Amino acid sequence: MRYIFALIASFSFATAALTQEQVPQSQTQIALSFAPLVKQSAPAVVNIYAKLITQARPNTFMEDPFFQRFFDGGTPAPRVQNSLGSGVILSESGIVVSNYHVVGMATDIRVVLNDRREYSARVLLGDEDSDLAILQLEGTDDLPSLDLRASDDVEVGELVLAIGNPFGVGQTVSSGIVSGLARSGSSNGSGRGYFIQTDAPINPGNSGGALIDMAGRLIGINTQILTRSGGSNGIGFAIPADLVGAFVAQAEAGNQEFLRPWAGMSGQSVDADMADTFGLDRPGGIVISGLHPISPFKQAGFAASDVITAVDGQVVNTPSEMVFRMSVAGLGNTSQVTRIRDGIAEDIAVNLVAAPDDPPRNATVLGEDSILPGLQLAQINPAVISEMNLLLQAAGVVITDTGPFGARVGLQGGDVIEKVRGTPTLTPSDVEELLASGGRNVSIVVLRGDSRVQLRFRL
Repeated sequence: MRYIFALIASFSFATAALTQEQVPQSQTQIALSFAPLVKQSAPAVVNIYAKLITQARPNTFMEDPFFQRFFDGGTPAPRVQNSLGSGVILSESGIVVSNYHVVGMATDIRVVLNDRREYSARVLLGDEDSDLAILQLEGTDDLPSLDLRASDDVEVGELVLAIGNPFGVGQTVSSGIVSGLARSGSSNGSGRGYFIQTDAPINPGNSGGALIDMAGRLIGINTQILTRSGGSNGIGFAIPADLVGAFVAQAEAGNQEFLRPWAGMSGQSVDADMADTFGLDRPGGIVISGLHPISPFKQAGFAASDVITAVDGQVVNTPSEMVFRMSVAGLGNTSQVTRIRDGIAEDIAVNLVAAPDDPPRNATVLGEDSILPGLQLAQINPAVISEMNLLLQAAGVVITDTGPFGARVGLQGGDVIEKVRGTPTLTPSDVEELLASGGRNVSIVVLRGDSRVQLRFRL
């Protein structure tokens, strides 16, 4: 009887211990329940409702007096676009991170906490390429928040939870593992770069939500899924916490846009066929194919055909990985870049600087006296090359926006204008003058990528 009594007492004690609310401290506890971890972390994950009011572009027929009577002479009504997503509170003062595609262009943002409190928010910093946005909640303090975990400590196979608001049904938690690291080139939206891959189900509405580890730390911001059906197929991607931290630092410093270090180079991943050529014992790294004349890599002594294998001791195999490493290191700092030349490896210091906005871009919008009113132009410089993903050797004038008529004659954003009416164009003023005179017959030669296109039209 004493043995039976002791066994029952021991079982009762163990049961009582397991029912206590605490973060799981062992694999055994994790196997029993994620509930304590969810209770700790879920309050810092918010639902975001964003609204964008856009003015519809006027119908071109409205400019013709004959057709105006069919449209009642009115102007198109504004259009309201709504988006739904998630966000993560990163500080007690109300700093929230989400995806750019959720809130980046919104005119009205409403954030709803797990306890149903609601706050308005404004965007402090957003970047479409990284698909990240930093928000500031208005009139808040003492909020729950999540800590960031160093991205390089994350390992494939770790248990993770994805918390968000899929399909607008309310806050939902799904579990899985880290199924891959250093995923790049897998964008299914506006984000480009370096991702953590997970099989934790991520669906529309999860965007901007948290991917957390078993200690309740944020390891990534859920951003996209790889799908053919529109739902989760077990392949989701999250933006690493290290990059989120870099964004928060720049937002708190007052930056209006995210400034990433400029490489001023082009390159490609080294495959098996190329490895022997460059004296490598296995495929890996990035071979430099071109350098801008004032690239910080060129100034540090790099040249075409050099192979970059690591940045600050971390292996890089794609240009996206290299940009990620540089962005995390931050502007104004120095990175140690491992270069292989003639089979010899060497670490070289590279200064991390922003792409120079020099010479001035002289942003120009063509006026009503032009054949193509509203066409937007800029003088090409390193900053413009970086922003518009132009070829490193691009020079002259680039179209930044086609305006209401440019697309109709075949022009595209990113086209580099070489000639107008047979005359070479070196500055936006050249293009402006040539399109303001010379008759209605027009010829324009543009460089589109590495192809030259000639357009002829009459207006």
